[in-house]
Amino acid sequence: MDERRTGVLSELKLSVPWGHIAAKAWGSLQGPPVLCLHGWLDNANSFDRLIPLLPQTFHYVAMDFGGHGFSSHHHPGFTYHQHDFVNEVRRVAAALNWKRFSLLAHSFGGVVGGMFSCTFPEMVDKLILLDSAPFFLDSLEKENILTYKRHNIEHVLEMEAKQHKPPKVVSPQEMLQSFLKNNIQVGEECGKLLLERGTTKMAEGLVLNRDRRLGLPENNFEVISKEQLEYFCKKIQARILIVKASQGLSYFRLLRKGENPKSMETVLNVLKSTLQERYKFVEVTGNHYVHMQEPHKVAELISDFLESNQDLQSHL
Repeated sequence: MDERRTGVLSELKLSVPWGHIAAKAWGSLQGPPVLCLHGWLDNANSFDRLIPLLPQTFHYVAMDFGGHGFSSHHHPGFTYHQHDFVNEVRRVAAALNWKRFSLLAHSFGGVVGGMFSCTFPEMVDKLILLDSAPFFLDSLEKENILTYKRHNIEHVLEMEAKQHKPPKVVSPQEMLQSFLKNNIQVGEECGKLLLERGTTKMAEGLVLNRDRRLGLPENNFEVISKEQLEYFCKKIQARILIVKASQGLSYFRLLRKGENPKSMETVLNVLKSTLQERYKFVEVTGNHYVHMQEPHKVAELISDFLESNQDLQSHL
């Protein structure tokens, strides 16, 4: 067995009205539950190298968001939106009969986890964010929000107009090179791992599994104002660990050019001042996919945080 799959208990297929949500589980079924949320256009394999290094006394479930990995695509005619993925987290928790659990999230998964943590605060024990933040703050929200919504709808209409065209079938090498071109930090080995769950083998080659309606992330994210940020942070009951990669992505580059580069700093400062001892921030060397490429750099931090029942001292 490949060592990166050590400890995998099973593949799960959880029923939802539009089909199913796929997931995979590790660790002890009797242990405290941890739901793992992948980044934009990634899948549950994002955690294959990390989870075997974490305490196996916990029960880890890594889900594929709708339209990603092995999960069903959403109903025809609808756009994807951040709140849809928050809804999926709640559905997975219900299917697993989890009343309270922790979230381990990378990139876009952290934004979903953040919104879930303030929408269902009583359900989240700990929120661990890997090169992510729980909210997107847009100081130009009034100017931008309608633009994002418009682009989302227009992209879906454009993709629907192309539905008569079959998915493009390419060779494994061509698929990998295209994937790496659009994911410059992921690296070849980790790219292959994500494509294992992100593609389907055909007689002539591979096709992408993901829903073509999933367009640019900024058209699907929910950006919030400073006032909303402060209110949402007050609703969070969980303890939060943010692990920032030193060469990670700047999320706010996703938003409109001209956005205040201190937006991320504002989010972190509000979190720190609001959560106080329930907030911890650590920076590690590595890029946006450090949890896949060098999982040992984050595994001990995550393990200590999961196993700690004492108040944490926040720091920047």
